[in-house]
Amino acid sequence: MSDASAPGDVEPDHGHDHDHHEGPGYSTPQAAIEEGERERLAYVMSLYVGTDVDAPDFVAVVDLDPDSDTYCEIVDRIELPNRGDELHHFGWNACSSSCHMEGLERRHLIVPGQRSSRIHVIDAQDRRNPELETVIEPEEVFEHDLSAPHTVHCIPDGEILISMLGDADGELPGGFLELNEDFEIEGRWEPPGEIEMNYDYWYQPRQNVMVSSEWAAPKTYYPGFDLDDVEAGEYGQRLHFWDWEDRTVEQTIDLGEEGLIPLEVRFLHTPESTHGFVGAALSSNVFHFWRDESAADSEGKYRAEKVIDFEAREHDDWDMPVPALPTDILISMDDRYLFGSNWLHGEVWMYDISDPANPRRADSLSVGGTFGEVQEVRGRELSAGPQMVQLSLDGERLYWTTSLFSSWDEQFYPEEGERGSVMLKADVDPRKGTLELDEDFLVDWGECPAGPARAHEIRWPDGDCTSDVWQ
Repeated sequence: MSDASAPGDVEPDHGHDHDHHEGPGYSTPQAAIEEGERERLAYVMSLYVGTDVDAPDFVAVVDLDPDSDTYCEIVDRIELPNRGDELHHFGWNACSSSCHMEGLERRHLIVPGQRSSRIHVIDAQDRRNPELETVIEPEEVFEHDLSAPHTVHCIPDGEILISMLGDADGELPGGFLELNEDFEIEGRWEPPGEIEMNYDYWYQPRQNVMVSSEWAAPKTYYPGFDLDDVEAGEYGQRLHFWDWEDRTVEQTIDLGEEGLIPLEVRFLHTPESTHGFVGAALSSNVFHFWRDESAADSEGKYRAEKVIDFEAREHDDWDMPVPALPTDILISMDDRYLFGSNWLHGEVWMYDISDPANPRRADSLSVGGTFGEVQEVRGRELSAGPQMVQLSLDGERLYWTTSLFSSWDEQFYPEEGERGSVMLKADVDPRKGTLELDEDFLVDWGECPAGPARAHEIRWPDGDCTSDVWQ
């Protein structure tokens, strides 16, 4: 059994004084809660890949100000120069890990194309009207035998690290690509051959650790999901723990059949903690991981244990029980709650993780998807289940979109490409641990000028629960 207060582990301290800083972001997670303003704009990855619309993907700017005349509307679109990028995940050039770097700004969005391996840099100095600044073409990426960019994090010295899921041919192994502060490729971050599969990652510099998860080779998941690929071992089930300074893998944990396709991975926000969570999509489980200081190794070893299990459900149209498919998770800024989405079941949920080893289910909403009780909001029929989630800094508003990956959308929710995605919202009461669907909130990607589009990851202009890291 795990021990959330294992010897040597430091309990989160969210109440200490906020250090003076000159750089981007917030000095502490508590400062983000207290000093961060309500989100009034959102940037959302928007794409036409896999639809009948022959147009480039774009970054949508969404008005979230309830007092605005354009509330719940897409008020700007930064169209990219090429078709077929498949915009997926993206991030900032700087975050709270660089809060002591005077002169550095959280100004540029780094927007990769998952299918194209093209990397776009968008200048968001004008938050409401960002502009495309430069593009790194795929040939520059392939020179480093990498492809399929995924997670973007700034790293404390002002540079940018991107997880790459394949080699130049879309096969394995993947790795990491590093950009400098001028958005030029520095090269591979790690020595080649450290890992085979890659996906998401998170780092804790105070603990000298990074953790990364696994999906599959791009050529495996690009066409869509095939259960035979799972049986052939083509999908991941491992977590890798890296020495952050040496850039080498120190430990790998095989999660087994209950940890198939571990996707989004998160450490707690407090930099003193070694606790975190990862959602295993296909197995429909969530694992808690932590450094066990009682291990024989004096520096401790990481352990992982399944702490949440979502049961598969029978459905008349399926030949097998339908897995929940938890595809995204996040942790509230105060490290109190774990939120997530079950894309196939049609559910958003929250767990109290005050004791990380023993999450307690707080509340959930049944919306969209295969089993959702709510299938229409503001007269708009929902075409898919909740997918990417984002939380307000104060933990009182949870937003989500509905597209997973274009080819997977077409398999499981073909109407998503015909009708477009939506963005929905729930009001959260952190004191009571409750979720309530805001039935007046809906942003509709079915009404885009060129035609219905898909919507994926969400970012706030001044930092959020899934992009900010602290030293």
